[in-house]
Amino acid sequence: MKETMKNAISMVLIITILLCASMPCKAVVRFRAPVARTALLVEVDTGMILYDYNKDSRHPADTLVRAMTLLLAVSACETGAIDPSKKVEMTETAYFDISSTISPAVIQPGEELTVLDLMYFAYIGESAEACNLLAETISGSIEQFVRLMNSRADELSCENTRFINTHGQHNSRQYTTAMDLSLILREAMSKPLFVEISGTYRHDVEETDMSEPRRIINPNAMLNPNSKYYYGSCTSGMISSSYEGGYSSIEYAESEGLSLISVILGSDAIVFEDESVELRNITEAHRLLEWGFSQFSRRTVLSSQDIVDKTQVLHGAGADFVNLSPESSITLLLSNDVLDEDFEKIVKIYSIENGRPLYAPVNAGDVLGEVTLIRDNIEYGTVLLVADTNIELNRLQFIRMQTVDMLSTRVARLIMWALTMIILGYLALVVRYNILRRKRIREIAEAKQKLKEERRRVTWEE
Repeated sequence: MKETMKNAISMVLIITILLCASMPCKAVVRFRAPVARTALLVEVDTGMILYDYNKDSRHPADTLVRAMTLLLAVSACETGAIDPSKKVEMTETAYFDISSTISPAVIQPGEELTVLDLMYFAYIGESAEACNLLAETISGSIEQFVRLMNSRADELSCENTRFINTHGQHNSRQYTTAMDLSLILREAMSKPLFVEISGTYRHDVEETDMSEPRRIINPNAMLNPNSKYYYGSCTSGMISSSYEGGYSSIEYAESEGLSLISVILGSDAIVFEDESVELRNITEAHRLLEWGFSQFSRRTVLSSQDIVDKTQVLHGAGADFVNLSPESSITLLLSNDVLDEDFEKIVKIYSIENGRPLYAPVNAGDVLGEVTLIRDNIEYGTVLLVADTNIELNRLQFIRMQTVDMLSTRVARLIMWALTMIILGYLALVVRYNILRRKRIREIAEAKQKLKEERRRVTWEE
């Protein structure tokens, strides 16, 4: 008995395992709550938010404001407003309102540097005076440049950002959000020069009349091949830390055909017993990016090679229907738990919608309808439907149809009635003519006969 029960339980387990294995897996790994006040993951190409934790919560901007400073400098170079190779002399006013705790001076008063070197100093060298000097060079003054920073933020739809300075020294009136920072970095990554500067691990500055050659090292450890935090998929970003804002980072990474931006604000650092340190703004960014790459993918949900539907074609030579395929494919960024079968295809065929039959000839590529993809009452795209092959006209069938159609109209019936009456009238005339003709022939024959008889009678009497 026990053996029988044991075998039965084993069989049930085996069947359960087989059933589970045969079922489509739709499970996804949920992202564990971040060790941060704010976290955001955005796909760059579409702007789709893959993960959000307090994305619109205001947070001290800290040195992350330098992303906007560099963006404006790069944009000025693109428009030709400034030349990256132009040398600029360090001014006294560029040191205004800079605390030595945020950025020890690395550029000497009166020293000349190229605009390009200043951009490297400002972004990866964390030089506050370089930020201010760029501002003066581009806008004429720091105040004007800050106004430009806020104006550009408005243009990018940054609704919860306000800049007070160019370099990120703490100011209670200067703030931003994870969402706004993602918008700024997304725009910045469309600028090749920004990508080059922000993704550089080290930059060498040539000697000047006031300084020996200098090497600038990017403090973003995710870009450092020698760091335990190195992340090969990361190609750009920035980190910051302050008493007020904690440890933060914005990172850009590419992998698995995706481009992602992660924003971590207000994280912390852990010091272990061996005095090693874990910077959790970086480890959380790495974890968030890895989660995004593993849980999302870009998939072709509707292919131009698919046959979506077919529609009737009248008077086609050798074919009564034509297949309909999408004019172009629809590729979507989707969570891996979403199946292609989850999408509903709403098909509209113009000939059916308009109540007008589709007649041959039909050429491959002719637009005959459209299809819309819908999932959970959300439209994901609409593409035109086109004929996938040529269908020639059956001329004999077409002529027969035209004839039948023509004869079925009221005007045609009137014409046919008139023709019939004319023909009948003509036939009546022909019959009457023949009757009269025969009568005349008979009368002539009778007259000839009568004349002959008269001549014979006269001859006899003589």
